[in-house]
Amino acid sequence: MLLDAASLYFRAYYGVPESVTAPDGTPVNAVRGFCDMVSRLLIERRPTRLVACLDLDWRPAFRVEALPSYKAHRVVGNDTGVAPVGVPEEVPDTLAPQVPVLLEVLAAVGIATAGAPGHEADDVIGTLAAAERTDPVLIVSGDRDLMQCVRDGPTPVRLIYVGRGLAKAETLGPAEVAEKYGVPVDRAGEAYAELAMLRGDPADGLPGVPGIGAKTAATLVGRFGSWAELRAAVTDRSDPRLAAPVRAKLVAAAPYLTVVEPVVRVVLDAPVHLDRDDAVPAAPADPERLDALAQRWGLGSPVHRLSAALAR
Repeated sequence: MLLDAASLYFRAYYGVPESVTAPDGTPVNAVRGFCDMVSRLLIERRPTRLVACLDLDWRPAFRVEALPSYKAHRVVGNDTGVAPVGVPEEVPDTLAPQVPVLLEVLAAVGIATAGAPGHEADDVIGTLAAAERTDPVLIVSGDRDLMQCVRDGPTPVRLIYVGRGLAKAETLGPAEVAEKYGVPVDRAGEAYAELAMLRGDPADGLPGVPGIGAKTAATLVGRFGSWAELRAAVTDRSDPRLAAPVRAKLVAAAPYLTVVEPVVRVVLDAPVHLDRDDAVPAAPADPERLDALAQRWGLGSPVHRLSAALAR
């Protein structure tokens, strides 16, 4: 099981009241909510291996250089639509201090974390999922971009999509992604990424192709076997799979189409580093440290639930 850590702790922060605090009044709602989500996943899904995947760079240089608008609207104090690399993301003041506490708790429990310099958590997840040849993989995230990682073989990869919360999570594989978005089932993951390139995504600063919505994008993706094949058809006026009005829109968006692929595609060969073995421990790795953290931050109940979930 691969956790999109930032996706989950942001959801925990907004899903648990900020009135949940440590003894000194410091909010710990994100930590509590994250721990409870992991406990529930351990009990319901019973993974034997678990990795919390981290954003070591939430806005990587290679993506910003290709498309300067990429996540620019999320940069602290930015309202220009374009921003430099290396500027921090706009994170609520009461969430940022909780992230180190959460990482300390995970370390004391013995849950592995992983990151890759210059890459996002999506790339860490994509790399670990692509390389797995032993066990089925479950990705847990509220980020639709990770739908591009689903596959049936050589080992199955599924996305537990928690965009509407863990209680309403959807488990998506190639068949579900194909049905949901109208893309070819035999290459649903890749095709979803291509649909996203054409449609765009305001949440990530992707403009998409003007005049091409989700339905048209799905239709286009279904007519071609790859992104390269679609791109080649844009300039091949003899290709009957592109109607003249659609081709004109794609030609007008040529500068965007030339650079967008590495922005949207999840990296499958990032330099991922795991801080420990990814086996789910049967008991906390450092119980004394975990008890101290629980007392310091008022996390007795969620830490107890998490420890109990390990033993099941």
